[in-house]
Amino acid sequence: MNLFDVYPLNDITIVKAAGSYVWDDKGTQYLDMYGGHAVISIGHTHPHWVKRIEDQLHQIAFYSNSVKIPIQKQLAETLGRVSGKEDYQLFLCNSGAEANENALKLASFHTGRKKVVAFKKAFHGRTSLAVAATDNLSIVAPVNATENITFLPFNDVDALNAYFESDGKETAAVIIESIQGVGGINVASAAFLQAIRQLCDQNGALLIADEVQCGYGRSGKFFSIDNADIQADIYSMAKGMGNGFPIGGILIAPHIQPKHGMLGTTFGGNHLACAAALAVLEVMEQEKLIEQAATVGSYLVEQLQSIEGIKDVRGQGLMIGFNTVEELNDLRKVLLRDFQIFTGEAKPNVIRLLPALSLTKEQVDAFIAAVKKAIQQLLSTVPSSIANTAG
Repeated sequence: MNLFDVYPLNDITIVKAAGSYVWDDKGTQYLDMYGGHAVISIGHTHPHWVKRIEDQLHQIAFYSNSVKIPIQKQLAETLGRVSGKEDYQLFLCNSGAEANENALKLASFHTGRKKVVAFKKAFHGRTSLAVAATDNLSIVAPVNATENITFLPFNDVDALNAYFESDGKETAAVIIESIQGVGGINVASAAFLQAIRQLCDQNGALLIADEVQCGYGRSGKFFSIDNADIQADIYSMAKGMGNGFPIGGILIAPHIQPKHGMLGTTFGGNHLACAAALAVLEVMEQEKLIEQAATVGSYLVEQLQSIEGIKDVRGQGLMIGFNTVEELNDLRKVLLRDFQIFTGEAKPNVIRLLPALSLTKEQVDAFIAAVKKAIQQLLSTVPSSIANTAG
Protein backbone atom coordinates (compact mmCIF):
# COMPACT_ATOMS: atom_id res chain seq x y z
CA MET A 1 0.00 0.00 0.00
CA ASN A 2 1.26 3.48 -0.88
CA LEU A 3 1.02 6.35 1.57
CA PHE A 4 -0.89 9.43 0.41
CA ASP A 5 1.35 12.51 0.60
CA VAL A 6 -0.56 15.31 2.30
CA TYR A 7 1.84 17.95 0.91
CA PRO A 8 4.59 17.96 -1.73
CA LEU A 9 7.53 16.43 0.14
CA ASN A 10 11.03 17.77 0.68
CA ASP A 11 13.58 14.98 0.31
CA ILE A 12 14.41 15.17 4.03
CA THR A 13 13.66 12.73 6.85
CA ILE A 14 13.53 14.43 10.25
CA VAL A 15 14.28 12.04 13.12
CA LYS A 16 15.16 14.23 16.12
CA ALA A 17 14.29 17.67 17.51
CA ALA A 18 15.10 19.96 20.42
CA GLY A 19 14.20 23.59 21.02
CA SER A 20 14.31 25.44 17.71
CA TYR A 21 16.34 22.77 15.90
CA VAL A 22 15.60 19.52 14.09
CA TRP A 23 17.96 16.86 12.71
CA ASP A 24 17.62 14.56 9.72
CA ASP A 25 18.60 10.90 9.44
CA LYS A 26 22.05 11.92 8.16
CA GLY A 27 22.76 14.00 11.28
CA THR A 28 22.30 17.39 9.60
CA GLN A 29 20.96 20.12 11.91
CA TYR A 30 18.28 22.56 10.72
CA LEU A 31 17.03 25.79 12.27
CA ASP A 32 13.24 25.49 12.43
CA MET A 33 11.69 28.88 11.66
CA TYR A 34 8.31 27.34 10.85
CA GLY A 35 7.48 25.16 13.82
CA GLY A 36 5.46 22.67 11.78
CA HIS A 37 2.72 25.17 10.80
CA ALA A 38 2.96 27.13 14.11
CA VAL A 39 2.45 23.99 16.20
CA ILE A 40 5.70 24.12 18.18
CA SER A 41 5.09 26.80 20.78
CA ILE A 42 7.49 26.08 23.66
CA GLY A 43 10.19 24.36 21.59
CA HIS A 44 10.60 20.80 20.35
CA THR A 45 10.71 18.07 23.05
CA HIS A 46 10.86 20.54 25.93
CA PRO A 47 11.94 18.49 29.00
CA HIS A 48 8.97 19.60 31.14
CA TRP A 49 6.54 18.74 28.33
CA VAL A 50 8.14 15.30 27.90
CA LYS A 51 8.00 14.59 31.64
CA ARG A 52 4.36 15.68 31.93
CA ILE A 53 3.33 13.27 29.18
CA GLU A 54 5.51 10.43 30.49
CA ASP A 55 4.12 10.79 34.03
CA GLN A 56 0.55 10.82 32.75
CA LEU A 57 1.18 7.80 30.51
CA HIS A 58 2.08 5.73 33.57
CA GLN A 59 -1.25 6.65 35.23
CA ILE A 60 -3.96 6.65 32.53
CA ALA A 61 -3.87 7.70 28.88
CA PHE A 62 -7.58 7.77 28.07
CA TYR A 63 -11.07 7.32 29.38
CA SER A 64 -14.45 8.50 28.16
CA ASN A 65 -15.83 11.99 28.81
CA SER A 66 -18.73 10.25 30.56
CA VAL A 67 -16.77 10.40 33.84
CA LYS A 68 -15.02 13.18 35.74
CA ILE A 69 -11.49 13.79 34.48
CA PRO A 70 -9.62 16.00 36.99
CA ILE A 71 -6.82 16.95 34.59
CA GLN A 72 -9.40 18.55 32.27
CA LYS A 73 -10.55 20.78 35.13
CA GLN A 74 -6.94 21.61 35.96
CA LEU A 75 -6.33 22.58 32.33
CA ALA A 76 -9.48 24.73 32.23
CA GLU A 77 -8.52 26.59 35.42
CA THR A 78 -4.94 27.16 34.28
CA LEU A 79 -5.97 28.27 30.79
CA GLY A 80 -8.57 30.62 32.23
CA ARG A 81 -6.02 32.26 34.50
CA VAL A 82 -3.25 32.56 31.91
CA SER A 83 -5.57 33.83 29.16
CA GLY A 84 -7.62 36.10 31.41
CA LYS A 85 -10.84 34.27 30.46
CA GLU A 86 -11.65 32.69 33.84
CA ASP A 87 -15.41 33.16 33.39
CA TYR A 88 -15.49 31.28 30.05
CA GLN A 89 -16.24 27.56 29.57
CA LEU A 90 -13.75 25.26 27.84
CA PHE A 91 -14.80 22.59 25.34
CA LEU A 92 -11.96 20.29 24.31
CA CYS A 93 -11.54 18.57 20.93
CA ASN A 94 -8.62 17.38 18.79
CA SER A 95 -7.82 19.96 16.09
CA GLY A 96 -8.33 23.49 14.81
CA ALA A 97 -10.84 22.41 12.19
CA GLU A 98 -12.93 20.70 14.88
CA ALA A 99 -12.67 23.79 17.07
CA ASN A 100 -13.97 26.05 14.30
CA GLU A 101 -16.63 23.52 13.32
CA ASN A 102 -17.99 23.50 16.87
CA ALA A 103 -17.68 27.27 17.22
CA LEU A 104 -19.79 27.87 14.10
CA LYS A 105 -22.32 25.23 15.06
CA LEU A 106 -22.64 26.68 18.56
CA ALA A 107 -23.15 30.20 17.20
CA SER A 108 -25.99 28.95 14.99
CA PHE A 109 -27.58 27.05 17.90
CA HIS A 110 -27.30 30.08 20.19
CA THR A 111 -28.71 32.66 17.78
CA GLY A 112 -31.10 30.44 15.80
CA ARG A 113 -29.63 31.97 12.64
CA LYS A 114 -27.89 30.54 9.57
CA LYS A 115 -25.72 33.25 8.04
CA VAL A 116 -21.99 33.62 8.72
CA VAL A 117 -19.49 36.30 7.73
CA ALA A 118 -15.94 35.23 6.87
CA PHE A 119 -13.21 37.10 5.01
CA LYS A 120 -11.26 36.92 1.78
CA LYS A 121 -8.14 34.70 2.08
CA ALA A 122 -9.51 33.12 5.28
CA PHE A 123 -8.53 29.60 6.26
CA HIS A 124 -10.55 27.92 9.03
CA GLY A 125 -10.04 24.18 8.40
CA ARG A 126 -11.13 21.27 6.24
CA THR A 127 -14.24 19.92 7.97
CA SER A 128 -17.72 20.74 6.66
CA LEU A 129 -18.56 24.16 8.14
CA ALA A 130 -14.93 25.18 8.64
CA VAL A 131 -14.03 24.61 5.01
CA ALA A 132 -17.21 26.35 3.83
CA ALA A 133 -15.95 29.43 5.68
CA THR A 134 -12.52 29.08 4.02
CA ASP A 135 -11.80 31.24 0.98
CA ASN A 136 -10.02 28.57 -1.07
CA LEU A 137 -12.06 26.89 -3.79
CA SER A 138 -9.43 24.21 -4.35
CA ILE A 139 -10.32 22.54 -1.02
CA VAL A 140 -14.07 23.33 -0.85
CA ALA A 141 -15.93 20.33 -2.28
CA PRO A 142 -19.39 20.87 -3.80
CA VAL A 143 -20.97 19.19 -0.77
CA ASN A 144 -19.34 21.79 1.51
CA ALA A 145 -20.48 24.87 -0.39
CA THR A 146 -23.19 26.93 1.29
CA GLU A 147 -25.06 30.08 0.31
CA ASN A 148 -25.09 31.08 4.00
CA ILE A 149 -21.40 32.12 4.03
CA THR A 150 -20.51 35.64 2.88
CA PHE A 151 -16.85 36.53 2.26
CA LEU A 152 -16.04 40.19 2.82
CA PRO A 153 -12.80 42.05 2.06
CA PHE A 154 -10.32 41.94 4.93
CA ASN A 155 -9.80 45.22 6.81
CA ASP A 156 -12.66 46.93 4.93
CA VAL A 157 -14.97 48.64 7.44
CA ASP A 158 -17.20 50.08 4.72
CA ALA A 159 -17.94 46.64 3.26
CA LEU A 160 -18.62 45.36 6.77
CA ASN A 161 -21.09 48.16 7.47
CA ALA A 162 -22.85 47.61 4.14
CA TYR A 163 -23.28 43.91 4.86
CA PHE A 164 -24.74 44.44 8.33
CA GLU A 165 -27.16 47.07 7.06
CA SER A 166 -28.80 44.43 4.85
CA ASP A 167 -28.21 41.09 6.59
CA GLY A 168 -27.11 41.85 10.14
CA LYS A 169 -30.25 40.58 11.85
CA GLU A 170 -29.95 37.22 10.07
CA THR A 171 -26.29 36.68 10.91
CA ALA A 172 -25.23 34.10 13.48
CA ALA A 173 -21.54 34.94 13.60
CA VAL A 174 -18.51 36.68 12.20
CA ILE A 175 -15.42 34.43 12.18
CA ILE A 176 -12.01 36.00 11.77
CA GLU A 177 -8.30 35.27 12.13
CA SER A 178 -6.94 38.54 13.47
CA ILE A 179 -3.74 37.53 11.71
CA GLN A 180 -4.43 35.45 8.61
CA GLY A 181 -1.89 32.64 8.40
CA VAL A 182 -2.44 30.67 5.19
CA GLY A 183 -3.72 33.89 3.62
CA GLY A 184 -0.25 35.44 3.86
CA ILE A 185 0.20 36.94 7.36
CA ASN A 186 -2.35 39.70 6.94
CA VAL A 187 -2.93 41.61 10.19
CA ALA A 188 -6.41 42.92 11.00
CA SER A 189 -6.30 46.52 12.20
CA ALA A 190 -7.55 47.30 15.69
CA ALA A 191 -10.17 49.61 14.16
CA PHE A 192 -11.48 46.80 11.95
CA LEU A 193 -11.73 44.33 14.82
CA GLN A 194 -13.43 46.91 17.02
CA ALA A 195 -15.94 47.64 14.24
CA ILE A 196 -16.75 43.91 14.01
CA ARG A 197 -17.29 43.75 17.77
CA GLN A 198 -19.61 46.76 17.70
CA LEU A 199 -21.65 45.49 14.76
CA CYS A 200 -22.01 42.03 16.30
CA ASP A 201 -23.27 43.61 19.52
CA GLN A 202 -25.73 45.82 17.67
CA ASN A 203 -27.12 42.94 15.62
CA GLY A 204 -27.10 40.05 18.08
CA ALA A 205 -24.37 38.14 16.20
CA LEU A 206 -21.45 36.36 17.84
CA LEU A 207 -17.79 37.14 17.23
CA ILE A 208 -15.64 34.02 16.76
CA ALA A 209 -11.90 34.61 17.08
CA ASP A 210 -10.05 31.90 15.16
CA GLU A 211 -6.87 31.76 17.23
CA VAL A 212 -5.80 28.35 15.93
CA GLN A 213 -2.62 29.67 14.32
CA CYS A 214 -2.32 33.24 15.63
CA GLY A 215 -3.19 32.54 19.27
CA TYR A 216 -1.52 30.97 22.28
CA GLY A 217 1.08 33.69 22.70
CA ARG A 218 2.25 33.78 19.10
CA SER A 219 1.32 37.43 18.55
CA GLY A 220 2.94 38.68 21.75
CA LYS A 221 -0.43 38.54 23.51
CA PHE A 222 -2.16 35.35 24.64
CA PHE A 223 -4.81 35.79 21.95
CA SER A 224 -3.99 37.93 18.92
CA ILE A 225 -7.38 39.65 19.12
CA ASP A 226 -6.24 40.99 22.51
CA ASN A 227 -4.12 43.48 20.55
CA ALA A 228 -7.38 45.29 19.68
CA ASP A 229 -8.54 45.42 23.34
CA ILE A 230 -11.77 43.54 22.63
CA GLN A 231 -13.18 40.17 23.63
CA ALA A 232 -14.69 37.51 21.41
CA ASP A 233 -17.75 35.43 22.27
CA ILE A 234 -15.97 32.24 21.20
CA TYR A 235 -12.24 31.58 20.83
CA SER A 236 -11.03 28.59 18.81
CA MET A 237 -7.62 27.09 19.60
CA ALA A 238 -5.31 24.23 18.58
CA LYS A 239 -1.78 24.09 17.05
CA GLY A 240 0.47 25.62 19.75
CA MET A 241 -1.93 24.43 22.46
CA GLY A 242 -0.26 21.00 22.67
CA ASN A 243 3.22 21.72 21.24
CA GLY A 244 2.79 18.81 18.82
CA PHE A 245 0.35 16.65 20.76
CA PRO A 246 -3.06 16.90 19.02
CA ILE A 247 -5.50 18.99 21.03
CA GLY A 248 -7.96 21.76 20.24
CA GLY A 249 -10.71 23.60 21.98
CA ILE A 250 -13.08 26.52 22.16
CA LEU A 251 -13.59 29.05 24.93
CA ILE A 252 -17.25 29.96 25.32
CA ALA A 253 -18.38 33.27 26.84
CA PRO A 254 -20.64 33.04 29.92
CA HIS A 255 -23.71 34.40 28.11
CA ILE A 256 -23.65 31.31 25.86
CA GLN A 257 -24.86 28.13 27.58
CA PRO A 258 -24.63 24.98 25.42
CA LYS A 259 -26.93 22.11 26.30
CA HIS A 260 -25.67 18.59 26.91
CA GLY A 261 -25.28 16.77 23.59
CA MET A 262 -24.92 19.98 21.57
CA LEU A 263 -21.14 19.53 21.51
CA GLY A 264 -19.49 16.13 21.75
CA THR A 265 -16.18 14.30 21.28
CA THR A 266 -14.67 10.88 21.90
CA PHE A 267 -10.96 11.66 22.08
CA GLY A 268 -11.13 15.38 22.89
CA GLY A 269 -9.63 16.25 26.26
CA ASN A 270 -8.00 12.86 26.78
CA HIS A 271 -5.55 12.59 29.66
CA LEU A 272 -2.39 12.69 27.55
CA ALA A 273 -3.55 15.69 25.51
CA CYS A 274 -4.41 17.60 28.69
CA ALA A 275 -1.01 16.77 30.19
CA ALA A 276 0.70 18.16 27.08
CA ALA A 277 -1.47 21.30 27.12
CA LEU A 278 -0.81 21.89 30.83
CA ALA A 279 2.93 21.60 30.22
CA VAL A 280 2.68 24.23 27.48
CA LEU A 281 0.96 26.73 29.77
CA GLU A 282 3.37 26.03 32.64
CA VAL A 283 6.43 26.57 30.43
CA MET A 284 4.93 29.67 28.85
CA GLU A 285 4.51 31.19 32.31
CA GLN A 286 7.80 30.00 33.81
CA GLU A 287 9.91 31.09 30.84
CA LYS A 288 7.84 34.21 30.00
CA LEU A 289 7.52 33.06 26.40
CA ILE A 290 4.70 35.43 25.45
CA GLU A 291 6.87 38.37 26.40
CA GLN A 292 9.79 36.76 24.57
CA ALA A 293 7.69 36.34 21.43
CA ALA A 294 6.87 40.06 21.49
CA THR A 295 10.47 41.17 22.06
CA VAL A 296 12.24 38.74 19.73
CA GLY A 297 9.50 39.17 17.10
CA SER A 298 10.03 42.94 17.02
CA TYR A 299 13.76 42.40 16.66
CA LEU A 300 13.24 39.93 13.81
CA VAL A 301 10.96 42.36 11.97
CA GLU A 302 13.52 45.19 12.32
CA GLN A 303 16.30 42.99 10.95
CA LEU A 304 14.21 41.80 8.00
CA GLN A 305 13.20 45.36 7.11
CA SER A 306 16.86 46.30 6.74
CA ILE A 307 17.56 43.68 4.04
CA GLU A 308 17.52 44.74 0.38
CA GLY A 309 15.22 42.63 -1.76
CA ILE A 310 12.75 41.99 1.08
CA LYS A 311 9.60 44.08 1.15
CA ASP A 312 6.35 44.42 3.05
CA VAL A 313 7.42 42.78 6.30
CA ARG A 314 4.34 42.32 8.50
CA GLY A 315 2.98 40.43 11.46
CA GLN A 316 2.91 40.51 15.23
CA GLY A 317 5.14 38.72 17.71
CA LEU A 318 6.55 35.56 16.13
CA MET A 319 3.97 35.35 13.35
CA ILE A 320 5.76 37.15 10.54
CA GLY A 321 5.42 37.26 6.78
CA PHE A 322 7.27 39.07 4.05
CA ASN A 323 7.36 39.32 0.28
CA THR A 324 10.43 39.36 -1.91
CA VAL A 325 11.25 40.89 -5.25
CA GLU A 326 10.70 38.53 -8.18
CA GLU A 327 14.38 37.64 -8.50
CA LEU A 328 14.21 36.06 -5.02
CA ASN A 329 11.32 33.69 -5.68
CA ASP A 330 13.55 30.74 -4.78
CA LEU A 331 14.72 32.20 -1.46
CA ARG A 332 12.82 29.66 0.63
CA LYS A 333 14.26 26.73 -1.35
CA VAL A 334 17.79 28.09 -1.07
CA LEU A 335 17.45 28.63 2.68
CA LEU A 336 16.49 24.99 3.13
CA ARG A 337 18.90 23.43 0.63
CA ASP A 338 22.03 25.49 1.31
CA PHE A 339 21.55 26.92 4.79
CA GLN A 340 19.46 24.22 6.51
CA ILE A 341 16.62 26.52 7.57
CA PHE A 342 12.95 25.60 7.46
CA THR A 343 10.48 28.37 6.60
CA GLY A 344 6.88 28.36 5.39
CA GLU A 345 5.15 29.90 2.43
CA ALA A 346 1.88 31.41 1.30
CA LYS A 347 0.93 32.47 -2.19
CA PRO A 348 1.78 34.62 -3.99
CA ASN A 349 5.45 34.75 -3.04
CA VAL A 350 5.14 35.14 0.74
CA ILE A 351 7.55 33.58 3.21
CA ARG A 352 5.97 32.74 6.58
CA LEU A 353 7.92 32.58 9.82
CA LEU A 354 6.24 30.74 12.71
CA PRO A 355 9.09 29.61 14.98
CA ALA A 356 8.85 28.43 18.57
CA LEU A 357 8.12 31.22 21.05
CA SER A 358 11.42 30.31 22.70
CA LEU A 359 13.39 31.59 19.68
CA THR A 360 16.37 33.70 20.80
CA LYS A 361 17.95 36.83 19.37
CA GLU A 362 21.08 34.81 18.67
CA GLN A 363 19.04 32.44 16.51
CA VAL A 364 17.48 35.44 14.77
CA ASP A 365 20.98 36.75 14.01
CA ALA A 366 21.96 33.40 12.50
CA PHE A 367 18.79 33.39 10.40
CA ILE A 368 19.32 36.95 9.17
CA ALA A 369 22.94 36.22 8.23
CA ALA A 370 21.77 33.20 6.22
CA VAL A 371 19.05 35.23 4.49
CA LYS A 372 21.57 37.86 3.41
CA LYS A 373 23.93 35.22 2.01
CA ALA A 374 21.06 33.43 0.24
CA ILE A 375 19.95 36.69 -1.38
CA GLN A 376 23.49 37.44 -2.56
CA GLN A 377 23.71 33.94 -3.98
CA LEU A 378 20.42 34.32 -5.87
CA LEU A 379 21.21 37.78 -7.20
CA SER A 380 24.61 36.60 -8.46
CA THR A 381 22.78 34.39 -10.97
CA VAL A 382 20.76 37.20 -12.60
CA PRO A 383 21.91 40.01 -14.92
CA SER A 384 23.46 42.96 -13.07
CA SER A 385 20.72 45.36 -14.24
CA ILE A 386 18.06 43.14 -12.63
CA ALA A 387 20.12 42.69 -9.47
CA ASN A 388 20.51 46.46 -9.14
CA THR A 389 16.73 46.84 -9.45
CA ALA A 390 16.23 44.24 -6.72
CA GLY A 391 18.57 46.13 -4.42
